Amino acid sequence: MLTFSAYAMIVVFMALIMTKRLPAMVALILVPIAFGIATGFGPVLGPMMFDGIKKLAPTGVMLMFAILYFGIMIDAGLFDPVVRFIIRIVGGDPMKIVVGTVVLAMSVGLDGDGSTTYMVTAAAMLPLYTRLGMSPLVFTCVVMMASHNMNLLPWGGPTARVVTALELDMKDVFVPLIAPMIITALWVVFVAYLLGMGERRRIGIVKLGTGGEGEAVMVGSDPSLLRPKLLWFNVALTVALLVLLVWGVLPLPVLFMVAFAIALTVNYPGLQQAKERTAAHAENALPVVALIFAAGIFVGILSGTKMVDAIADSVIVAVPQWMGPYMAIVTAVLSIPFTFFISNDAFYYGIVPILAKTAAVYGITTAEIARASLVGQQVHLLSPLVASTYLLVGLAKVEFGDHQRKTILWALSAAAVMLIATIVCGVVPVVGRLS
Repeated sequence: MLTFSAYAMIVVFMALIMTKRLPAMVALILVPIAFGIATGFGPVLGPMMFDGIKKLAPTGVMLMFAILYFGIMIDAGLFDPVVRFIIRIVGGDPMKIVVGTVVLAMSVGLDGDGSTTYMVTAAAMLPLYTRLGMSPLVFTCVVMMASHNMNLLPWGGPTARVVTALELDMKDVFVPLIAPMIITALWVVFVAYLLGMGERRRIGIVKLGTGGEGEAVMVGSDPSLLRPKLLWFNVALTVALLVLLVWGVLPLPVLFMVAFAIALTVNYPGLQQAKERTAAHAENALPVVALIFAAGIFVGILSGTKMVDAIADSVIVAVPQWMGPYMAIVTAVLSIPFTFFISNDAFYYGIVPILAKTAAVYGITTAEIARASLVGQQVHLLSPLVASTYLLVGLAKVEFGDHQRKTILWALSAAAVMLIATIVCGVVPVVGRLS
């Protein structure tokens, strides 16, 4: 009964948001509550929901102050030179803009943090999409695909989790994956080319001017808010923020809170200016943070009712014995739905060790299972359980369900390319050595 309820809850949630029957925020709150009551957990739902909210609270705080920080940077004109440089390279060609978006997202994504990638890429590229009338869904699609691949870096999260869970050396898992990651990155660039060509056919190539005040306005800045004399200070502050973020000197929420306070004070001193700038960007921050806390209710009920465990057990039981010799491929395929429907922690700490023990019987090493388990990360960020995804759709002002529909097949194609690349490169075996 619990297993059926778990699958039904996810299916109903996805159907409601993809058909636009309910906003994502409302569905994240009401759907799990309804299923929690229906399965007899009504009296204990309160603590479950609060636990889920507490788990995502740091992420919500971080995203709120990150949006405010980068909003201040956009107002001050930090990204105007970047946009002018991009315009000189890509002009008004939608295809070049989409490919450039992917390249920029991958470059920024080297820090392993998806939220930073989304905010920096959106600040630099979305004004071009708006100016040319390009689809923001194309933007969210290619940026997320780029982020999927960069998420596999050792400091990105999933790789560190599986290395810890299976007690492996990072180099034994990550180094062999470099070649498949490069191949997948090339595929993502090709997808960007295809989508960009579609936009070029729809819009054509637009002639854009360069230089002058017009471009500052195009980036989205009010000329009266620009702070050209503080450009290098803002650059130094942002670089310092990103370096400290990678080093992990302070928790991310604290880093962004401090950076925002410094940026606001230096660029817009005075109580009135500070209040105006904060209020101006609250409109962007509130929907994202609200979605994060709503997702906390979904996650809390999914975990507290043990629906996550029920889903995991049902899939493991469903794997027939004859698949044993192919457990590496099975793990790679299972990683796609698992990392979509449940959290990375639940998958890598709870399920992958079981799969690894089963695979060992057939001569498949633990490291090979670890690599195979990371294939599903090409789809993971599309999950409604991933907080940063709400930031991306919020920045682009698109519906979550529309983004999923636009991106899912392309993301699955990237997962297929990565799986094939891991097999061709000998990173993941097709058949166990003892089969």
